[in-house]
Amino acid sequence: MTEPQFGATAARRWRLGLLARAGADDLDRAIAALPAPPEATDLRGPETGLVMLTGRIGGDGGRFNLGEVTVSRSTVRLAGGEVGFGQLLGGDQSRARQAAILDAVAQTVAGAPVVSELCRRLEANLAEAHRTLEAETAATRVDFFTLVRGED
Repeated sequence: MTEPQFGATAARRWRLGLLARAGADDLDRAIAALPAPPEATDLRGPETGLVMLTGRIGGDGGRFNLGEVTVSRSTVRLAGGEVGFGQLLGGDQSRARQAAILDAVAQTVAGAPVVSELCRRLEANLAEAHRTLEAETAATRVDFFTLVRGED
């Protein structure tokens, strides 16, 4: 999927989803590539907590509690007033803050191209990792219709 062209909300959802899956190195490089280092004030966090995951039997049946997962979040405000949010699985608070900074920077004219390029690169890397995993999985596939049962 590429950056949605049909609304700011969809584009931001796309961006936040990719920033949540980005590694610390990718986020560091993106912040370093900005024309000027952003001055961000923490509005919330960064903080780590637990969220209860729920599942559904058969995908659409009754709900059940699957278990808890650790999440980190952060909210920042830039000097220009832009507010950014970062949420991700795991306890890496610095990554959550970096994602929040990049979300806020993406709302500026100077930072939008840098963050957009980062997100496109992240999306390509995730797609490649998905293709690799599919190929590895396909290599272990067994076609049971070709097996002989051994009965006489």
